[in-house]
Amino acid sequence: MLLGILLVAAMAGLFWLDYQTQMAGIWLLPLGVVLAILATEEILAFMGAAGLHPAPVAVYAGNLLVVTANWFPLVFSHIRPDRAVAGVAWPLAALALAVIVVFLAEIRRYEKPGGVTGNIAAAIFVLVYVGLMLSFAIQMRISWGLGALVSMLLVVKMGDIGAYAVGRLLGRHKMSPRISPGKTIEGGVGAMVFSCGTAWVAGVWIAGAAVPSSASGGTPWWGWLAYGLLVGAAGMVGDLSESLLKRDVGRKDSSTWLPGFGGVLDIVDSVLLAAPVAWICWLLGLVG
Repeated sequence: MLLGILLVAAMAGLFWLDYQTQMAGIWLLPLGVVLAILATEEILAFMGAAGLHPAPVAVYAGNLLVVTANWFPLVFSHIRPDRAVAGVAWPLAALALAVIVVFLAEIRRYEKPGGVTGNIAAAIFVLVYVGLMLSFAIQMRISWGLGALVSMLLVVKMGDIGAYAVGRLLGRHKMSPRISPGKTIEGGVGAMVFSCGTAWVAGVWIAGAAVPSSASGGTPWWGWLAYGLLVGAAGMVGDLSESLLKRDVGRKDSSTWLPGFGGVLDIVDSVLLAAPVAWICWLLGLVG
């Protein structure tokens, strides 16, 4: 409980500092780097348990490059990207370079046939799952403001709370018993209700307030409900996806970094898959 309060307080402090700065997202850079390193460590442990051993230095360096590339236009030119697509091009270019580094690492350590293809595939998966997915969340802050990022996080996490609360009270039918026995269909419905309600509140009171120049106030109510439905559903898929990985390697938690919470991936799993969906919603003008 105390750890959870401290984490929320630390996040709130970083967001407040970032809101005050002229260089969008710069205060979130240390957080992005820490999340990338810890999440990479945890997913590499999954790979090792599955018998895959991608070159760790190449994967760590690649994910750091992909995540930090989001800030290249801001740090070097001190300007905000004119378009969201232009902003996301930087981490995509970094991902391409990281893939080249992965191949070079495997070429350098090659000794005999067997395992190379699996290791390369595993490395690219980690780069996409951690570095690229995390970049979409960062790009939401840079392209549309802090309110956009906060709205996505609230929709996802309130969906998690709704799934847990409704599942505990009313859960009877298992959603995916082989992957996550504790999740129920009733809990999934609760997650959608909480996500949609939170999306509407976040759109009216947070996105517009945190980004005064935004047109979020012009988004119709159904736009925010659709946003909550899409992002909330993607968050549930993200949660189940990490459960699938843990089930495959016989793990209960991704690590023991955070007592009572599990590991970093156990906290950000739903966000990683929800972020690109939320980014697309803002890009297409469904909200914002």
